[in-house]
Amino acid sequence: MSNVLIVAAHPDDETLGVGGTILKHKKNGDKIYWLIITNIFESQGFSDERIKLRQKEIEIVSRLYDFDEVIKFDIPTMTLTDSDLLGLIPKISKLFERLKPEIIYTMNRSDAHSDHRIIFHSIMACTKSFRFPYVKKVLMYECLSETEFSPSVPENVFQPNYFVDISNFFEKKIEIMKVFKSEMEEHPFPRSSKNIEALAIFRGAYAGVEFAEAFQLIKYLEK
Repeated sequence: MSNVLIVAAHPDDETLGVGGTILKHKKNGDKIYWLIITNIFESQGFSDERIKLRQKEIEIVSRLYDFDEVIKFDIPTMTLTDSDLLGLIPKISKLFERLKPEIIYTMNRSDAHSDHRIIFHSIMACTKSFRFPYVKKVLMYECLSETEFSPSVPENVFQPNYFVDISNFFEKKIEIMKVFKSEMEEHPFPRSSKNIEALAIFRGAYAGVEFAEAFQLIKYLEK
């Protein structure tokens, strides 16, 4: 049994990138923790109705995955900058000390969304082996509508080198993603059921399975 931490800048990131893998971890008896970094607030122009709906979506999704714990940092969405690293890193460090995650799934370092990029650097600052020796594996996941829209330059390319067969979990992944009604639209919108399926088929074809999720392995420590 492993302690697994799923890092999401915003609710739905985790399902887009890691949904099937989360379900597979749960079936294998691992402890799964969901860290949601940002939240939405009326001061940002979000209605009270929209805020309540978001919290309801989180509750439903948490039950469907059967997370062992959901942690919210409640940082206003779309506001993270480099200056926030000073506050984020100690919070993440403290969380790591409590949860002792062995496997971490985090945002892709070059996603188009600045929240994703800042979170990646914050997480990586808390994976040094001499301070966090329990961290054995760190993987970046791809997030539709963000990863594929990062600037097309070599240093930004998401290079998948780790694949998880989610064929037995794909239908439930789609079911969970549909809970985020405000985030889903019809094809050709990136976050559509059709596009999620297309990506899973594409990654599956490379891995030789029906459906797969792809990751970029950043760190792997075998003891």
